[in-house]
Amino acid sequence: MAKDKSIYTCTECGGTSARWMGKCPSCNAWNTLIESAAEAASGGKNRLGSAQYQALAPSSEVLPLSQIEAADFDRHPTGIDELDRVLGGGMVEGGVVLIGGDPGIGKSTLLLQAVDALQRSGMNTLYVTGEESGAQVAMRSRRLGLPDSQVPVLPEIQLEKILHTLQSRQPNIAIIDSIQTVYSDQLTSAPGSVAQVRECAAHLTRTAKATGTTIVLVGHVTKEGALAGPRVLEHMVDTVLYFEGDTHSNFRLIRAIKNRFGAVNEIGVFAMTEKGLKGVSNPSAIFLSQHSEPVPGSCVMVTLEGTRPMLVEIQALVDSGGPSPRRLSVGLERDRLAMLLAVLHRHAGVACMDQDVFVNAVGGVHIREPAADLAVMLAITSSLRGKPLPKGFIAFGEVGLAGEVRPAPRGQERLKEAAKLGFKTAVVPKANMPKKGDKAFEGLTVYPVERIEEAMQVVRGLN
Repeated sequence: MAKDKSIYTCTECGGTSARWMGKCPSCNAWNTLIESAAEAASGGKNRLGSAQYQALAPSSEVLPLSQIEAADFDRHPTGIDELDRVLGGGMVEGGVVLIGGDPGIGKSTLLLQAVDALQRSGMNTLYVTGEESGAQVAMRSRRLGLPDSQVPVLPEIQLEKILHTLQSRQPNIAIIDSIQTVYSDQLTSAPGSVAQVRECAAHLTRTAKATGTTIVLVGHVTKEGALAGPRVLEHMVDTVLYFEGDTHSNFRLIRAIKNRFGAVNEIGVFAMTEKGLKGVSNPSAIFLSQHSEPVPGSCVMVTLEGTRPMLVEIQALVDSGGPSPRRLSVGLERDRLAMLLAVLHRHAGVACMDQDVFVNAVGGVHIREPAADLAVMLAITSSLRGKPLPKGFIAFGEVGLAGEVRPAPRGQERLKEAAKLGFKTAVVPKANMPKKGDKAFEGLTVYPVERIEEAMQVVRGLN
């Protein structure tokens, strides 16, 4: 009896190999090749093979860009302001959205709230659930305070039946929860495998482009927090959203890392309540501690998340360490913290060589921009000397290895946000200094600095 042929597929990039190797030949990732049965050469009629491939749009003649009619995309607002902000204004007709996050973070809850609001606004919707039964979805709907929801629910995981339902009902919005549970009869591999995820996502994407249906795919994540399945899955879709947050906290963040119809790196803030997820209109209040009096080691900065300026409190604790002092940061890059301590010693004369240094961004937010450098250094100095910064004080700016304070992008918007929330004193890079007489900054005293030594002198003068 002939032995069935096997191929080895990479779980990271989807590349294949005829034999097992420790390193994937396509993406060079280690220990990611998984054995699976080789597909028949002929393939099924629904496969995306070269002979059976159908174009996403009818063929047309080649035209220069100036002669192609460009119209804005039709959007369907979900009614959830924070979600619409991340999406760029709402669901785009014919768009494909991929949303991933940890188990229990609230993906299904948010999408059920959104699809119910869309259905009540008159949209034709469909909720396809592959992980839960219809009764479980109905129970969640009642827990969310939606007992009379009219959202059509289809408990199904077979791709062909899902595509048939989409063709017959022609919904405006369809939720697929989740893409890892969907499988096609044309493939012999198990649901969730690289081949199944890639093939099913390709069919659903093609359906969305051909019919104008907006499809939202829910994706699983790996232990490292990345979206499970082949990386090509993120390339296929139009928008990729990450649901972040600690399951022990009431607050959740949705971050757009790819959006063909809006701003990238946009962020939406939600609070988990008994009635589901509620948008937080002023997220700065979450990330600021309520101190009755200023405390040492605390400095507020203004960070940008997409187009939204947010105030975040940076806390530092400097304590006497042993022969091997520790450097620990939460919400900031650890390597950058070590670099800032070296700059602080060399150019400002503040030595922490024999001290443990702990830095934390309050509220669980992750700051990915270098504009936090100045606030981190001032918080460390404040904790080391035991002297609090003045009340109503903010600072932001990138600090270079030569000790210079570099400007932060969109500094005027950062200062306007601080002035709106009642802050009185700001230390910023000189290039971010606002124009004199601007009424948007009334009540805010701004001190421009060019080097870290100047910033330290300004702070000493304020104390």
